[in-house]
Amino acid sequence: MAEIPEDLKYTKEHEWLRAIDGGYQVGITAFAVEQLGDVTMVELPEVGESLEREQVFGTVESVKAVSDLFAPISGTVTKLNTSLDDTPESVNESPYGAGWLLELKGSDESELDELMSASEYAAFCAEDE
Repeated sequence: MAEIPEDLKYTKEHEWLRAIDGGYQVGITAFAVEQLGDVTMVELPEVGESLEREQVFGTVESVKAVSDLFAPISGTVTKLNTSLDDTPESVNESPYGAGWLLELKGSDESELDELMSASEYAAFCAEDE
């Protein structure tokens, strides 16, 4: 099974969320990357855009498909990983590192309770295999 870091929270749509410096970093999981294949393009929202939990905020395009990206929690986009414009393959090479997508300031901390732990996400992914 793909790597599932313990310090992250996960969605059923295969996004991850990491607490950082008073905000959150968002990306897609290694499981999602395995399903997608080679990522060729990532489309992200603008800095300052407000996102609602489970709202589509962008897309990731691969050699196999175009997939929607869903916000793990509600909040305001504070930073984008602009390096993905030139090197979208970073999502494949390091989905939990250099391949992160965006950072946001959460607007409803209670939404964190709706996300899965690493062990819950592992069990969820096992159902899909």
